[in-house]
Amino acid sequence: MSRARSGAPEFSRPLPLARLGMQPFRQEIAATEAERVALARRFDLVALDRLSAVVELVREGSERILLRAGFEAEFAQSCIITLDPVVGTVAGRFGLLYGPPEAEDAAGGIDGDIAFEPLAGDTIDLGEAVAQEFSLALPPFPRSPGASVEDQMPLTEDTGPLAALARLLDRPGDAG
Repeated sequence: MSRARSGAPEFSRPLPLARLGMQPFRQEIAATEAERVALARRFDLVALDRLSAVVELVREGSERILLRAGFEAEFAQSCIITLDPVVGTVAGRFGLLYGPPEAEDAAGGIDGDIAFEPLAGDTIDLGEAVAQEFSLALPPFPRSPGASVEDQMPLTEDTGPLAALARLLDRPGDAG
């Protein structure tokens, strides 16, 4: 789940690892209006009206930290056919196990719902973790109710995928 982008995350809630004790750490986070605008731009949304989450972190030994979170969002995407806004909501739960990069192979036996995330530095960015999981939960092909490709581009004999080839074959004087 590493970020391939450069620059600061749009929805950053860094948590210094020094704040984590032996007891679970729980926090509610919500994106501000400016953060939602920036996230909408990042994820190619028409709008992001709400993104909130409840995150919990638990130390697992001296080097590993388990993050479990639940998030909810309200957004609008462009219909892939009509480009009209399609309003949507999504809620999800996820888990990430943070640890030193060399511990990734040893983490292979963890629960299948929990991904390993190499720990770089002395903080975990809760907001970025939620933003990435939110992006994975978005519908990949949003469609307005009732929108279909056939309504937008009716295929006839004259406009089908082989129409240009048929016209070439039917040109007068080309018979050989």
